[in-house]
Amino acid sequence: MIRRLPGRSLAFDLSAAALLFLVALTVSVGQGAASVVALVVLCGALAIRRVSPALALAVAWLGAVVQLVTLSDPGAANIAICGVLYATAAYGSRLVRWLGLGSAVLGTIVATGYLVAVQPALRGQDSATIVQPTDGSRIWAITLAFGIGILALLGLSWTLGLLVRTVGLARTARVEARIADERAQYEVAVEQERTRIARDMHDVVAHSLAVVIAQADGARYAASVDPAAGDVQTLALATIAGTARTALGDVRLLLAELRHNGSDSPQPRLDDIDVLVEQLRATGMTVTVERTGERRQLGAGHEIAAYRIVQEALTNALRHGEPDAPVLLVLAWDDVDLAIRVENAVRTDTATQTVTSFGHGLPGMRERATLTGGSLIARRSAADPSRFVVEASIPVSTGGAS
Repeated sequence: MIRRLPGRSLAFDLSAAALLFLVALTVSVGQGAASVVALVVLCGALAIRRVSPALALAVAWLGAVVQLVTLSDPGAANIAICGVLYATAAYGSRLVRWLGLGSAVLGTIVATGYLVAVQPALRGQDSATIVQPTDGSRIWAITLAFGIGILALLGLSWTLGLLVRTVGLARTARVEARIADERAQYEVAVEQERTRIARDMHDVVAHSLAVVIAQADGARYAASVDPAAGDVQTLALATIAGTARTALGDVRLLLAELRHNGSDSPQPRLDDIDVLVEQLRATGMTVTVERTGERRQLGAGHEIAAYRIVQEALTNALRHGEPDAPVLLVLAWDDVDLAIRVENAVRTDTATQTVTSFGHGLPGMRERATLTGGSLIARRSAADPSRFVVEASIPVSTGGAS
């Protein structure tokens, strides 16, 4: 299998192979053409170790066979074998990974036998002259030491690659888990939004129709009791028209939000608040935005919640606030949370209403803030009861996602 590497990684591998080639070539001067051939093959294996660990392992074995056949002495070029074994464990498939481990064991046996017995015999030397002293038991002890040393070198290279692979897989698993958690929170936030819109649709239509029915019945009753009561009928019809017009606008707004929440449409984020503010300003509403602190990371669900809270608070200010009075939006960041504050003047003809009367989305806003681990308070300003304040806190992410 061929792996596609970034240009920088490929350049690093080629540079490492070229550097090893130059160093080993300097050391092996005078050892003959066969040593140079083995050097080229082994450095080639090192160069492609991450592009194709399986091919690199095969090429490394080819280089080792060339050394065996030509009776070449091991040299700096054999460092490439360690790099190849590392790559089989770190980047190879399951089969290649175990072939790398088997190659480390088999290579240890072959290299030890070659150095201790085969090479001296073929060169006409006694192995006892290579590993002194000549006592047989000590020769076996030294042979065992050779084998342990070679196995430790090759095995450590393979084990290090396996460790790097394990760490990388663990890191990938953590990232995937974080993405899955964020996606789950995102879906929960979307479902909560649709539930809120359905509830708002019911509340708006039910309340408005109740007013229309009551006013229509009142006008009909007044006409039946006193046909000349034109003023009462006119007032009732005006109330009906105003209520129906307001309800129509509310329903259009809710339907627009439902379309915006479609599966093919992107969910709103904090960056969309500026667009929302401009849309409200286009209606004649005066909105002042203040931002303090350095922006922090929020998960997708937290961003949706923050946007919807701002949207609902500003919409309530538009519906129930003093038309000519400015609305203040404050977004304050710190290391713990995003503090949202929306403050507006209460319309004089609604000054005696309770807090829960202002808009239909306050429970939904509280639910959103609570789902993120934050909080929301909607109340009259203690300093100025003629002003209405919505204050929410959305926790910032810790560890990359929330």
